[in-house]
Amino acid sequence: MEAPLMEVLVAAAEAAADVAGAVIRPLFRSALLVEAKGDASPVTEADKAAERSIRALLAERFPQHGVIGEEYGADRPEAEYVWVVDPIDGTRAFVTGRPLFGSLIGLLHRGRPVLGLIDQPSTGERWIGVAGRPLAFRSPMGGTPKVRACASLAEAELSCTSPEMLDAAQAPRHARLRQAVRRVTWGGDCYAYGLLALGLVDVIAEGDLKPWDWVALQPVIESAGGSLTDWQGRPMRLDGPGEALALGDPSLLPAVTALLAD
Repeated sequence: MEAPLMEVLVAAAEAAADVAGAVIRPLFRSALLVEAKGDASPVTEADKAAERSIRALLAERFPQHGVIGEEYGADRPEAEYVWVVDPIDGTRAFVTGRPLFGSLIGLLHRGRPVLGLIDQPSTGERWIGVAGRPLAFRSPMGGTPKVRACASLAEAELSCTSPEMLDAAQAPRHARLRQAVRRVTWGGDCYAYGLLALGLVDVIAEGDLKPWDWVALQPVIESAGGSLTDWQGRPMRLDGPGEALALGDPSLLPAVTALLAD
């Protein structure tokens, strides 16, 4: 892919994140959300309105491209370029006022993730990963966009969004991994993957991810020097089982996959 085209695509991804953030920010910790007392309806409307805004912008700029989104499904998924979006990844965090959610905007070229963006609209943090380039990161709070070396699992920080995303077959395998690491942190959704790309988390192992949950993450993690595979160390697939294994130090892959083996 030529560099000028990628610059156009990156600019579109950033613009899409901007319009999504304009929809999402007014609702975060708002009276409407607080009064809902956990009811999902305001969040659902924010999700839908943000995705509509993203789709409208992408359709205007690239009418020939496809889109796959959490709220409105697939449109031209067979296209050469397909955008994969999740306007609010981390609904529970959003509902409870924790800034650990994010907007995910990814781009597939002939089925391969080539561009990924994580945007945290309430903190002003943004990760932009492009295949073959170093990770770009902007934040008012600092941070270095690069994974860290981790010599062994005994030194590793492990993260997972929730034990509820692990089914009966996955749970005991994940438990073996938890016993081998230094520390485990629950919660985080896409934000945890951003922290891995900053060298603050070493391993993330999760189940039940849909394409809009991981496509944007792969270029971010890989451009920071890490890896994203399934639990067996194989490439992620749109039709895969939803198991995702992110590593800051890819040399940990044999040890982690051995523990996660069925």
